[in-house]
Amino acid sequence: QVQLGESGGGLVQAGGSLRLSCAASGRTFGSYAMGWFRQAPGKEREFVAAISRSGSSTVYADSVKGRFTISRGNAKNTVYLQMNSLKPEDTAVYYCAASRDRTIATIRYEYDYWGQGTQVTVSS
Repeated sequence: QVQLGESGGGLVQAGGSLRLSCAASGRTFGSYAMGWFRQAPGKEREFVAAISRSGSSTVYADSVKGRFTISRGNAKNTVYLQMNSLKPEDTAVYYCAASRDRTIATIRYEYDYWGQGTQVTVSS
């Protein structure tokens, strides 16, 4: 089992940047595919980005491609989401998630563990 904790959210102006971090407990972090999702008020939780166990493969939602970058440091048990050129529509609670069985995953049900989320607010 793994426990996840996000940090790095906050309030930023449109065009600005934020870097989210997700720290994982346990000694098997490298065996989990990791992902970021987000949920805006009144909307479904949606996929943002995913990274494979080794970090060699990444996948992004079309809405963030070219602006967001997911990375991981297995030695630090941490996954990151660098968010640049932020837009008001990026405003949401951002969640990190871990998948035990998938090499890389883009769908909610493929993930087994979730963090509590961190709020990102982008003002216009």
